Amino acid sequence: LIVGLGGLGSPAALYLAAAGVGRLGLLDHDVVAVHNLQRQILHDTRGIGRAKTDSARERLEALNPALRLDTWNVVLTRENARGIVADYDIVLDGTDSFTTRYLLNDACVLEQRPLVQASVHRFEGQLSVFATPEGPCYRCLHPAPPPPGAVPNCAEGGVLGVLPGLLGTLQATEAIKWIVGIGESLVGRLLAVDALAMRFEQVQ
Repeated sequence: LIVGLGGLGSPAALYLAAAGVGRLGLLDHDVVAVHNLQRQILHDTRGIGRAKTDSARERLEALNPALRLDTWNVVLTRENARGIVADYDIVLDGTDSFTTRYLLNDACVLEQRPLVQASVHRFEGQLSVFATPEGPCYRCLHPAPPPPGAVPNCAEGGVLGVLPGLLGTLQATEAIKWIVGIGESLVGRLLAVDALAMRFEQVQ
C-alpha cells in the first residue's frame, strides 16, 4: 500500500510496478497540479486536474499490464485506516501531513504491518522502517506531533525536486527487500540524507 502519490510515492510506485510486485494499493485524495510536476514524476501535464489515483493507474498499467491495482481516492481517517492497511503486506508512507503519519503508524502497529516511512524538507530527508515486532514505531522516535504550523510542508518550505525521488526510490528498495526477504532492513535505524553535502548518515 502506497499512501500519498506525490514526490515520494511517485518513484516508489514506478519501481515497485516495474519490479513485478503483483498488487499495489494506491491511496491519495488529491489532484495532479502543474506546480508539483518537478517532483511528482508519476504524473504529467495530461493529468492536470485529474485525481492522482486515476493518473497513477493509467501510468502504472502502461508500465506493467499484469499489475493488480487498487485505488483509494479517499482521505485516510480513524474510521478507515485499519481496514485499508490490514489488506496489504507492507505500507509505504509518502505523505507530508503529520496527522496522517501518526494515523498510519498507529494503524500499522495495530494491524502488525511494517511501515516504510520517509520525509523530506528542502535539502534533507529521513527514512526508516517502523512498526515491526523487533523494532520501534514512528511514535518511539517522535512521541507527539509538532504544534500546527511549526514545520512547513513541501509547498510552504520548498524541496529540491530530486530529493523525494531519491528517498522514494529508497522506500521501494526497502519494500522489495522486505517482500523478497533479503538484506538488512532499516528496522531500528534512521537514515538521514543531506543532499547539499551529499552525505548519508544513520543513527540507531
